[in-house]
Amino acid sequence: MNSFQNKAVRITEQVLASLKIKPGQTEAEVARSILKKIKSLGGQKEAFRTIVASGKRSSLVHGFSTGKRIRPGEIVMIDFGVLYREYRSDITRTFILGKMSRMQNKIYRLVLKAQKAALSVIREGVECREVDLAAREVIRKAGFGNYFRHTTGHGIGMKVHQAPKLSRRNRNRLKAGQVITVEPGIYLKHWGIRIEDMVMVTKKGYQLLTKVPK
Repeated sequence: MNSFQNKAVRITEQVLASLKIKPGQTEAEVARSILKKIKSLGGQKEAFRTIVASGKRSSLVHGFSTGKRIRPGEIVMIDFGVLYREYRSDITRTFILGKMSRMQNKIYRLVLKAQKAALSVIREGVECREVDLAAREVIRKAGFGNYFRHTTGHGIGMKVHQAPKLSRRNRNRLKAGQVITVEPGIYLKHWGIRIEDMVMVTKKGYQLLTKVPK
């Protein structure tokens, strides 16, 4: 990772740390506040169209912000990145505006466990499919395999989605220095949860780049 992408990541962390989501706001208002903060910290703009998906819309993989008002007790999925000197970042955090239900807590912990499983196999020389399968197996064993509806991650740099793709069919091997996302998710009928972080592949493992608390 070069200094420009590192700066994009640092701005991302600052934006998330300052983010305040309140019932009554619209998803679009939250997205606009993210853009405003990005620019105030020196970023050019969003790395891609910001996702702010609340309530039932959090069950969408790409729930781009709308005029929907966020209600107390709803899940809010935030997926955004920063563009800085042509390099990009990407992160997802899922918030609950109120007390977690038992099921929400179960799914959140399951997604986090799947992410940790994927991270545990990352290192130079590992096939991309092994990272995807590690996350997918955790979710499948828990009985939610049909609700993980995308690949586990992708490369990110000057493009939001670039090689390598962490999919079950990709037998290409990871290389030290590659920057990738790890983003398992479960999308049920009325809500969904995704957790995404950026990491850099190393010879013996990985370096976590996005260090915002989950």
